[in-house]
Amino acid sequence: MLAVSLMSSVSADQKPNVIVIMADDLGYGDVGCYGAKPKNVKTPNIDQLAARGLRFTSGYSSASTCTPTRYSLLTGTGAFRVEGSAIAGPNSPALIQPGTVTLPELMQKAGYKTAVIGKWHLGLGAPGKGPDWNGDLKPGPLEIGFDYSFLLPTTNDRVPQVYVENHRVLNLDPADPLWVGHRTPSPEHPTGINQRDSLKMDWQHGHNGTIHNGISRIGFYTGGHAARFRDEDLADKWAEKSEEWIKENKDKPFFLYFASHDIHVPRMPHERFQGKSGMGYRGDAIVQLDWSVGEIVRVLKEQGLEENTLIVFCSDNGSVLGDGYKDGAKEQLGDHQPAGVYSGGKYKIQEGGTRTPFITCWPGKIQPGVSDEVVSTIDLASSLANYLGVEIPNDACLDSIDVMGALLGSENAKGRSQLIEQDNGPTKCFGYRVGKWKLQRYAKFDRATRTASEAPADLRFHLFDLDQDPGEKRDISKQHPEVFARMKAELQKLLDDGRSRPTASQ
Repeated sequence: MLAVSLMSSVSADQKPNVIVIMADDLGYGDVGCYGAKPKNVKTPNIDQLAARGLRFTSGYSSASTCTPTRYSLLTGTGAFRVEGSAIAGPNSPALIQPGTVTLPELMQKAGYKTAVIGKWHLGLGAPGKGPDWNGDLKPGPLEIGFDYSFLLPTTNDRVPQVYVENHRVLNLDPADPLWVGHRTPSPEHPTGINQRDSLKMDWQHGHNGTIHNGISRIGFYTGGHAARFRDEDLADKWAEKSEEWIKENKDKPFFLYFASHDIHVPRMPHERFQGKSGMGYRGDAIVQLDWSVGEIVRVLKEQGLEENTLIVFCSDNGSVLGDGYKDGAKEQLGDHQPAGVYSGGKYKIQEGGTRTPFITCWPGKIQPGVSDEVVSTIDLASSLANYLGVEIPNDACLDSIDVMGALLGSENAKGRSQLIEQDNGPTKCFGYRVGKWKLQRYAKFDRATRTASEAPADLRFHLFDLDQDPGEKRDISKQHPEVFARMKAELQKLLDDGRSRPTASQ
């Protein structure tokens, strides 16, 4: 690896632009540079990022579902430490409230302009109130460090299907107010249950609320018709707004969090991508995601910014096939392996739930190659802040480790020595990796009360050797009792300590 000089701070003319491209539900094996076969799906733009940068074989999301990973990315703290940080509902208040130290705020302190464009799914509004869809939607991204935001407020299988620009629903007509709720407003309200025959994509489970664009969703809403978007146009809108913002801020260092909705359900790519993969809408959405990456790189090249921009490509969690809709994802899979050699996927603590494509690209600064170092999305806060010379308060970013050397491919740089993997949060199930060893911890979960017991008698543990068994098929806890005991004790201590980032005195 080419050595990269890391300094405690960098001068203004050395500050790279930073773009974090976060895919949604993209598995380890879903792109070409991680093993996807061209006959199944082609990802030339993502593959080119990897060819020009570092492809990590042990790059992780911090959780196996979207909201917890996004929370941890922006706060540097494991979502499992925060009550209420599981998958956010349509009317969820802001999960990250003003006063929380965040990655975008740290970038602002380093002199950066900051923006989030794409899927948010971290709630909007004050605790106990939630979003005011017809008024100012705050607190939100602008109150926690972003200068600009253009959002899909929840996730597209949840209502409402509108854009939020900064504090307002875009194009909302006051004469047609927007209402969002958890129960149908009337027996005649069009839903996936009472008008199922009209759907252009049938639901499989749960996604049978309000119908919009021929697709039923989780939750209910009325009004706001002038503000509603077409699913097929999401990727184009993200690319359009990103290009506008990059051009407006090209003369100063900027940080862009580009949160694609691809390849989350409902998978409804633009018509020009439909049928391009041979794997149905899920494969077509991967092709569309790849196009989005290409659009970001195109704008950087055209504006002369490519060689001064660090791109981090990652996913919020691993793959999932049948996830609420009958979209042919399973039936048209063929021999494609979304999780590669790993087992599990979204919602799970196996490697397939959190080990995802993870690429860093900075032409001229990062030497192309492959890295086996362990890095996580949760580490971006500490890594970027330390690199830019911004101090992090001791009580913030509690689980974010500085792995900037590994991200840049510096000689002898090391990634994480340990990694906690969580599922959606309430179940209190964890994966814990140290080197080749992987511990799985399962807690007894009561679905009626949505609570998990952490009593020793209600916990189950398994141990695996990832070098020999990447699919986590053979529990070897009895063959390695000392490792098993040590791993259980280490995980429990990290949970009890309330942090894994070393304090200033450590």
